[in-house]
Amino acid sequence: MEPVAKIERPKRKFLPENFSVTDWTNLKPYFDNLLARDLNSLAALRQWLHDRSELESVISEDLAWRYINMTRYTENQEYSKRYEDFVVNIQPQIAPVSDQLNKKAAASAFLATLEKEAGFDIMIRSLKKDIEIFREENIPLYTEITTEQQKYAQISGAMTVEIDGQEKTLQQASVLLMSTDRKKREEVYHKITNRRLKDKSELDDLFTRLIKLRDKVATNAGFKNFRDYMFKSLGRFDYTPQDCFNFHQSIQSGVVPILNDFARERKQALKVDALRPWDKAVDPEGKDPLKAFSDGQELTNKTIECFYKLDPYLGQCLSIMKEMGHLDLESRKGKAPGGYNYPLSEIGVPFIFMNATSTLRDMVTIMHEGGHAIHNFLTRELELNDFKSTPSEVAELASMSMELISMDHWDIFFTNPDDLKRAKREHLEDLIETLPWVATIDKYQHWLYENPGHSLEERRQNWNWIFDEFSDSVTNWSGLQEAKDYLWQKQLHLYEVPFYYIEYGMAQLGAIAVWRNYRADKQKGLQGYMNALKLGYMKSIPEVYQAANIKFDFSRNYIQELMDFVKKELAAIG
Repeated sequence: MEPVAKIERPKRKFLPENFSVTDWTNLKPYFDNLLARDLNSLAALRQWLHDRSELESVISEDLAWRYINMTRYTENQEYSKRYEDFVVNIQPQIAPVSDQLNKKAAASAFLATLEKEAGFDIMIRSLKKDIEIFREENIPLYTEITTEQQKYAQISGAMTVEIDGQEKTLQQASVLLMSTDRKKREEVYHKITNRRLKDKSELDDLFTRLIKLRDKVATNAGFKNFRDYMFKSLGRFDYTPQDCFNFHQSIQSGVVPILNDFARERKQALKVDALRPWDKAVDPEGKDPLKAFSDGQELTNKTIECFYKLDPYLGQCLSIMKEMGHLDLESRKGKAPGGYNYPLSEIGVPFIFMNATSTLRDMVTIMHEGGHAIHNFLTRELELNDFKSTPSEVAELASMSMELISMDHWDIFFTNPDDLKRAKREHLEDLIETLPWVATIDKYQHWLYENPGHSLEERRQNWNWIFDEFSDSVTNWSGLQEAKDYLWQKQLHLYEVPFYYIEYGMAQLGAIAVWRNYRADKQKGLQGYMNALKLGYMKSIPEVYQAANIKFDFSRNYIQELMDFVKKELAAIG
């Protein structure tokens, strides 16, 4: 392996080298400078955009560390306060000034000239969209929303259960759902479910408050509902709500029948009278769960080795993150749930956070987040921060493709050939099962925000109807209605990043297409993947997909074509 090169942040040209964000007072002079400047030439406008980008990168990285520390240590009051201080006292001051800066740029006589340059057209389109939806009265609402959202991590992070005399996080406990002892699985399932249900009312109330606040933001900005507002806010220029509904229908007709096949095969293999929710994670042939690694250190080292084998550059990226301490991978008490790759805008070396125990799923998660990280490295030299801020449909293509193209080197984790086959098979089955869940969560969000005044009973009923549409008809839920009623509460996206979910489905289809290219020609397939990522957000989503030699398409025929390819690959594993 090559020696790890040290990465330092680029030299600042607008802010002092020793500047750090403390409060609004120390930020304000730099915003005032940008507001006061004359944009009387193309060169002046370009320099102004560069200086604004530097300022926004420094602020973004400061917020990133506040968020990272808060999620790593949810019980640390100081970290929570620092994050909250930014949300309550700094962000609301920045928002109106950002709007003024957007309007200043939009009014420049030289903007039209700049718009003809690669990447600037996409950035300016987003800038104009931000002007269109900005409302001063939404600033305090966003502060309140962010503060409320924070409560979800605190509630979830505190959830633990006792199993065999040991306190475990829900992530640690869920590993036991793969146990070959059916009684043990059932016991663990009920413990996890009962612990979640303990907070069901608090989580319902929190969600009700969030829906109300979000709906107010949308109506203030002149939108019929929060869904329409978010489509504009997320910059969904390349597809509509109707395209999402078409996606739901395609998944229902093309993928749910495969779920039924899987469930029937599982029931038969397990030789059970009824397939229950606690039977879904265990190996159907009664084998012990796959153990991909023993601890966070082994996971880190093997992941780096896997990335190196794909391409030395990719391994180098992960090595740098390890050397810089930008990995926190193991599950522990007091850590927020989930996993993420947080871009650090100024230095360009991101941070990966996750809750690994030892499972295949955890190994796939590091491949996923590692894909995001590679994306950050490939875009770190781009001219402006806006060029690096990719839409989720592109960001998730980076991560989900990496899950699949890395499979050629999973023998690093699974030296036994039978375990390796099993790992690949389980992942491909999981990939197919993910698509209906994505459709479930997305369709539910459309309903929630089209009907913001709904009652808790209507929320429960509609969740069940939508869940049933995209679930197999084999699993027996009798006696577990309450558990099923509140399954949605475990999906943090609903609380923390509304409407950010269908991107996983779209990107999953794109990732299968990237993998198909890679299977046909490894070098060409990997190059196409990296070419697409290098573009950042300097092209439209369909153009980025095209750079990877794939289509941005979620029609029924295309989904069927990709599912047929996955089924063929599954059959080849044996």
